[in-house]
This record gives sequence, C-alpha cells and structure tokens, in this order.
Amino acid sequence: MLVSPQAESNWEGLCAVLEDVLEDQSHRQLFALEVGSGTGQHVIHFAQKIPFITWQPSDITEEYHNSIKAYIAATNTKSVLQPIHLDVSEPWEKSGLAGKSCDAVIAINLLQYSSFKTAEGVFSGAGQILRQNGVLITYGPYAMNGIITPSCNEDLDVELRKTNPEWGLPDMDVLRQLAYGNGLRLERMVEMEEYNKCLIFRKL
Repeated sequence: MLVSPQAESNWEGLCAVLEDVLEDQSHRQLFALEVGSGTGQHVIHFAQKIPFITWQPSDITEEYHNSIKAYIAATNTKSVLQPIHLDVSEPWEKSGLAGKSCDAVIAINLLQYSSFKTAEGVFSGAGQILRQNGVLITYGPYAMNGIITPSCNEDLDVELRKTNPEWGLPDMDVLRQLAYGNGLRLERMVEMEEYNKCLIFRKL
C-alpha cells in the first residue's frame, strides 16, 4: 500500500464537503466516481465515513491500482469497487462507465498536474456520466481571472510549469466555461486549508 501524507492530512475536510453537498440525498444509495484515485486513501476514508455512497476508484497507473486493491483488502471495505483504468482524455465509455450512471464525480489534486486536454476530458466525461442534479467536485489550488494568490501558490505554479509546460494552476473562469459547455454550472466554491478550494459544479 502506498501512503500519501497529503491525502492523509486533507481527507477529513474533503469528506465534510462531500457530506454537506450530498446530505439531502442520503436517503438513497448513491454512486460516485473518483478520477485519479492515486494511492486509494481518499476513497477508503470516504467510504468508511459516508455509508450511503458506493465508490468507483480509477487511475491510469498500475502501481496505484495495486495500492487501491491493497487498501480495499486490508480494510475489508465493501462499498469500494475494484479500480478501473480511466484515461479522462479518452471517451469514458471505454472504461465501462455508462451515461447518466453517476451521482457524483470527484477529482482531487488532479487538474494542476494535467494538461488542458485532461481538464476538457474531466468536464466532458462528467457531463456525460452524471445524472441530472449530480455534482462534479474538483479540489486543489486555482488561479482567479489569471491571478494567482498567495505567493506560495505562485511558486507552485512556476515549479509545475518547469516540470511540465502543460501543467499549472487552472483558472476558475476557464473551468466555469468548460463546465457550462458540458451542461454543468459552478454552484459554489468552498475555501479549504493551505489555500486550496473545492469547486462544486452541478449537472443542469
């Protein structure tokens, strides 16, 4: 099992946002997809804390698939399915995800480590697989109208772009437009720890 200290430190705040956003639907069993599940820590914690959601983890890396499987086995968590290979820039049906099958899609710390093509894929795929009134939740640091604050996020953006010129903090306005083009609207923004934000998009 792989361990991400960052995932271990931020899962409770993310879980509180999930509970708040989905509380009004807690009377029924929901189905949620995590895009880029990484180690698997988030999805296991969420499943243990929120019993009314069945989780589908996904990643493109075999090493992470093995870690997710190990967490599922070690915790005996019944509401987390085996991970699937999902390249968000490809059609999502290739991964066996059916249209209008999801109540929630969550992407944690994914967009700043991705190309614009990946961001397009996240919003396009979510727009297709979310049921009406479903939510897409993205978490991480963002630019706002081309401006990045505070200085630590500016530094992060510079470092990311040095690593890969296609990476960097995504701009909220650009994401809002991407969402709108895929039948989603930005419902609200939640301020999180360490200058991160949760953006909650609702399927119209």
